[in-house]
Amino acid sequence: MSWLSRLFGSKAAPVVLSPERLERLERWRQLPDADLERSHFQTRYVVVDVESSGLNMVKDRLISIGAVAVVNGLIDTQDAFEVILKQDVVSDTENILLHGIGGSAQREGMEPEDALLLFLDYIGKSPLVAYHAVFDHSMIARAMEKYLGYKFEPQWLDLAWIMPELFQEKIDTNVALDSWLNLFDIENIQRHNAVSDCYATAKLLQVAIARAGDRGAECPARVMEIERVRRWLRRSN
Repeated sequence: MSWLSRLFGSKAAPVVLSPERLERLERWRQLPDADLERSHFQTRYVVVDVESSGLNMVKDRLISIGAVAVVNGLIDTQDAFEVILKQDVVSDTENILLHGIGGSAQREGMEPEDALLLFLDYIGKSPLVAYHAVFDHSMIARAMEKYLGYKFEPQWLDLAWIMPELFQEKIDTNVALDSWLNLFDIENIQRHNAVSDCYATAKLLQVAIARAGDRGAECPARVMEIERVRRWLRRSN
């Protein structure tokens, strides 16, 4: 049983997909896994951020997904993704004021099954990146299981753990994303907009892989090891 299953409890009822949707899901599943031993500058990373109806990973709903690719170390402003999942119940006013996705946009969003399949098409099998990735992963994985009947368990890099290890001389603790953006003078044009947050986080990823390369961690696998070691050390203390 995965940690996600333990967190969310009992097994969901089986999901029945249309033949077309099932074919799209299977086509994605058959894609080859990314080679995590390839250089950062031969890798396509996808930075992901979500907006949701709240911060409760068990009860709140996924509203939108934003993503930006960092390919061979560069951000391509044309290689971005955003989708709003159709909501049967619109989130409350305070929540809307936070992320700016209004009631009409939520009601007129894409059918969740199609939105999630479109997201899978976009990311392929690229390693995913986020800041505090557990939240983004949990919200997407819950939606994947609910609407597609699929356990979504991709490779993630969590910059909330990686940055303090790479830059211990600057910040040696887990802080808010804005602290790192301010430190490296990275502008976030529209905070709590999924794509805008992704662009800012993508710039932070560029900083991370440059420092990681200087330390001999020249590929995703080595950076993932840095993250695993830091997690282990912090939990052991």
